[in-house]
Amino acid sequence: RWTIEECFQRAKDDLGLDHCEVRSWHGWHRHMTLVMAAAAFLARLGADLRRSALGKPNETSPKPAIAA
Repeated sequence: RWTIEECFQRAKDDLGLDHCEVRSWHGWHRHMTLVMAAAAFLARLGADLRRSALGKPNETSPKPAIAA
């Protein structure tokens, strides 16, 4: 639960999640979609930066044991 609270607080502070003053559902949906897309992009960018700082820049999932 605490991780979710931190995520929402970061989205409010850094990405403008709480600055939404729209008057229609479509406007609200567009705003929330863009904020969540920006949050996902920044999370991925942060994960990539942490991975490269640890010296594991191209770490991927393990290959399957059986070829399909």
